[in-house]
Amino acid sequence: MNIITIVLTAFALAMDAFAVSVTKGMTLKNLTKGIAIKIALFFGVFQAVMPLIGWMLGISFQGYIKAIDHWIALILLSILGGKMIYEFYDSRKEAATEKEEAANEASTTLEEEEKNKSELSNKELTTLAIATSIDALAIGISFAFLNVNIVSSSLIIGLITFIVCFIGVIAGKKIGGIFKDYAELIGGIILILIGINIFNEHTGFIMNLIHNIF
Repeated sequence: MNIITIVLTAFALAMDAFAVSVTKGMTLKNLTKGIAIKIALFFGVFQAVMPLIGWMLGISFQGYIKAIDHWIALILLSILGGKMIYEFYDSRKEAATEKEEAANEASTTLEEEEKNKSELSNKELTTLAIATSIDALAIGISFAFLNVNIVSSSLIIGLITFIVCFIGVIAGKKIGGIFKDYAELIGGIILILIGINIFNEHTGFIMNLIHNIF
């Protein structure tokens, strides 16, 4: 797996965290650069650690399933990509439902909303960071079956996530939900395409298909 593929994987994995970062940028009342760095750091660290954990789990079974490693990478990445695309459309349905409910019942007081906007606990950030980095754990498992330097790859994933999330928080503060709305869809498509590319590199499937067609 070359550096370009790893960077693209990092961007794809960062999309969930980016979406959450944009949301935080939109909702936090007293947002400072220090808070933006804190949010990005939480997401970046967890996104870097999870592939290492996944790699250690996967490396234990490497010898048994080396012959089907490209299938594993394709299946894992396709599942993760499909999950992100599904969640993208599912979240749009939920947003429409919530909008209808909000129009019928506005039960939250202004003081409660302001309180929620100003709070940002380490517990909440940890929960969000774990939830958005589970995909990176699965990616780490697939890395165990590929020619990947796990340390440098994890650092790249963590660094890119940090940068993307910092930008996401600032963007959320300035321009609202423009980027957030399509982040999961873009990330899902990228992961599926990377899975197909890895499979093709091992099997030449696409070239054989083109050859058979023409």
